[in-house]
Amino acid sequence: MTRVKFCGLTNRDDVAKAVESGADALGFVFYESSSRYVTPEQVLEFTRIIPAFITRVGLFVDPDAALVRGIFQHVGLNLVQYHGNESSEFCDSVGLPYIKAFRVRPDSNILAEMERYPNASGFLLDAYVEGLPGGTGERFDWGLIPKTDRTIILAGGLTPETAKDAIESVAPWALDVSGGIETEPGRKDPDKMRRFVTACRN
Repeated sequence: MTRVKFCGLTNRDDVAKAVESGADALGFVFYESSSRYVTPEQVLEFTRIIPAFITRVGLFVDPDAALVRGIFQHVGLNLVQYHGNESSEFCDSVGLPYIKAFRVRPDSNILAEMERYPNASGFLLDAYVEGLPGGTGERFDWGLIPKTDRTIILAGGLTPETAKDAIESVAPWALDVSGGIETEPGRKDPDKMRRFVTACRN
């Protein structure tokens, strides 16, 4: 069964609706330049309504290691998502479970990139857009994704209407969606969230 992560949640109501819809993981953006940025204090409030067995993911872009550790412990995260140019050495030195995001270009060697991060719990593959670390809503060529036994999380251009095609084409461990379930950046649509999960479950 393909797992579902809703990313870029910015308010308590959306978190509650995401939980109700059946999402497996919820992502919170700790990158101040993002339109979906949230503070640790906000997320600490959100986590009080997140039940057990839903994974809490913190997204960071080229952060300070102490900052990551501090937010992880303060908020009660389960997993870190690195979306910048973090090296394997940096990710490992932080000492927390993590997934590494790659922005895929036509000439990307995804297998070689994954080999550089042997301790990653998984890899999020998103579209490359100049100047943006992720959350663009753009789709890349899924044919570039190699066969591998590493955990693949697919992002980019996903909607309730494209989720089924993504699963059938790529067979990823999980789908990660943000803009495709929104009415505007940072504001989720409850109906789209429900339909997205239903498409993945079916």
